[in-house]
Formats: sequence, structure tokens, C-alpha cells
Amino acid sequence: MSQTVLELKKVLVDFNGFKAINKLYFTVNSNSVHFVIGPNGAGKTTLLDVICGKTKATDGQITLQKQRELTKLREDQIVHQGISRKFQTPSIFQELTVLENLEVAMKQKKNLFSMIKAKWTNEQESRINEMLHLIGLYLAKDQPAGSLAHGQKQWLEIAMVLMQEPDIILLDEPIAGMSKKERNKTGELITKIAKNRAVLIVEHDMDFVKKYADIVSVMHEGQLLFEGTMEQVQSDPKVREVYLGRKVD
Repeated sequence: MSQTVLELKKVLVDFNGFKAINKLYFTVNSNSVHFVIGPNGAGKTTLLDVICGKTKATDGQITLQKQRELTKLREDQIVHQGISRKFQTPSIFQELTVLENLEVAMKQKKNLFSMIKAKWTNEQESRINEMLHLIGLYLAKDQPAGSLAHGQKQWLEIAMVLMQEPDIILLDEPIAGMSKKERNKTGELITKIAKNRAVLIVEHDMDFVKKYADIVSVMHEGQLLFEGTMEQVQSDPKVREVYLGRKVD
């Protein structure tokens, strides 16, 4: 049964008088694919920024698993609490192999680079192999990551984020620049990922959102305008008014 894993209460992000997030109430449920849409300037990316700690909230409360207060924590501390983010541009280690990238990303207290030569337990090796199969790169595991296609690099970074074993994974336009085939594979990957955690995604492609969303939140002027299924979003009069005469992006 799905339950609330992340909750924002009256969160405010004020940039010298501009309220990018304006007293926002927002929740994310476990085992769900949750999309955030809205026009440019609606506060979508700022929402991800404030959840992961890249931007600090001016006011309000952000709580993980109903007990872990995140508002005052640094980005690295928030990762250790259970929230990991993948940005638009892949940030992989180009010269390392696919396998070594996953080894570096594995959740450990050791220095990350020292882990490449470390001896792995059977459980750790099984975890890495499982991830390689999940993203379809097992046969490319010894290939330099820099030689991968664009979509493969995106999947590798998603896998690196998953190696941190997060409760929530944040994705910012994960299908940007992908072919139709790569987009479909990414959607299938996200669906699989959400079986064990929440996935919160900012996306502009409405066809992709409609195909893979469990729930859609529409943001407008830093606030939550509407929330529901994509069908409910498309038929809501408030949403139609906001987007009247322009394409939903």
C-alpha cells in the first residue's frame, strides 16, 4: 500500500522578493511515478532544488518518512537520508568503465575512488550485476562510459543514483535529447524503479507523462494548481485556463 514518503509544508523560496516557491504544500507517495509539469517559471526545477538541498527554503518544513527533517541539511546529508537526484546533463566518469562507474557510486563510507580496487562481497557483486541488467548495459560493462550513446549514459547515471539506495529519486527531464526508442526504454526503466521507491520527475513531454504517470502535479507561480491523473489534469478547468492559448510544457 502506498504511503506518504515526502511532505512539504508551507515551503517558501524567496529570491530577493521573487517567490519561486510560494507557501507550497506538496506530498510524494512511495512506489509511485510522480510527474511535475507547468509553464516556464512555475517553480518546477526550484522544487527539486529545495528538496535535494541545492537551494535552501526561506521558510517551511520538508520531512522525509514523517520524521526526518531536511530543511537545514546540506546536499550530501540529504543524500544519506534517502533522496538522490539526477540532473539533466549526465555526470558520469567518462574514462572509467560502466562497471567502475557503478562501483564508485556504491553506497559506502570509504573514499569513493579507493573502492574501485576494493574486493567486493558476493552481495555487492550481485547488486552491481542486477543494476547492469536493469539498465541493459551488462554486455557493455567493460566499455568506457564516455563511448556510450546519449541514452545509455542517462541510464548509467540513473543506475549510479540507485546505487545510493534512495527512498526517492529526483529526475529532471530524463528523456531530453533521446530517440523514441530510448524514451520508451527510459519509461519502462522508471516504471521498474518505482516498484521499490518513489520517482519524482520534472518533464515537458506530455505524451511521456501521460503514458507513465501515476500522479501529475501542475505548478503555477510557485504553487500547486492541480493534482491528479493525467486525464483529470487535462480536463480540469483551472489548468485549461492557465494554459489557454499555449501548449502545456
